[in-house]
Amino acid sequence: MPLRIAAVAGAAVALVGAGAVAAFATSGGGETATVKPTPPAEAPRQPDPRQLAEQQRLLDLRRADEAARKDARRRPVLELKGRTPTPTPTATPEAYAGNPVPVGEAQQIAKAMLPSFGFDPDTQFGCLVKLWDKESGWRTTAQNPTSGAYGIPQALPGSKMASAGADWRTNPRTQIKWGLGYIKDRYGTPCAAWAHSQRVGWY
Repeated sequence: MPLRIAAVAGAAVALVGAGAVAAFATSGGGETATVKPTPPAEAPRQPDPRQLAEQQRLLDLRRADEAARKDARRRPVLELKGRTPTPTPTATPEAYAGNPVPVGEAQQIAKAMLPSFGFDPDTQFGCLVKLWDKESGWRTTAQNPTSGAYGIPQALPGSKMASAGADWRTNPRTQIKWGLGYIKDRYGTPCAAWAHSQRVGWY
């Protein structure tokens, strides 16, 4: 069968946007085909720096809040420490005579020393406990910030206790020895010293 070749009657090329549209027309009742180019893929959008900064700020706030809540749950209970001040008694010194239970090594030493100074522990130890409770709390390093009085008996100045021993700064035995001698020479007995302290606030 003889073949008939259709001649190309015309070709038109039109540019649309970024692509080209080719239109081909054929003679003899041929069909016209239009080819559209594939649009290029869109480039990924870059995140907004301001939006990222806001997201980071919110995240930091949330983390800080969580950490604060954890710390609050772990927070230890604070306890007040320190010696409770001895209330000012209204009774006579004789009411404090007797033999209260000693508290601490310093009081044990003092009780044992009383007879060597001529003091009866059964009548004088109670007064001595109250006197030095008030003065120093029986602490060897107690120091009055105003006067500078030092040690268990609050010697003024503290160096006076060197006459009882070179270790007067820290040794309770040395301090007590000096203090009992001072009480005997100045007041006669611990209860007399305690009575004076009650009247004027010092001994």
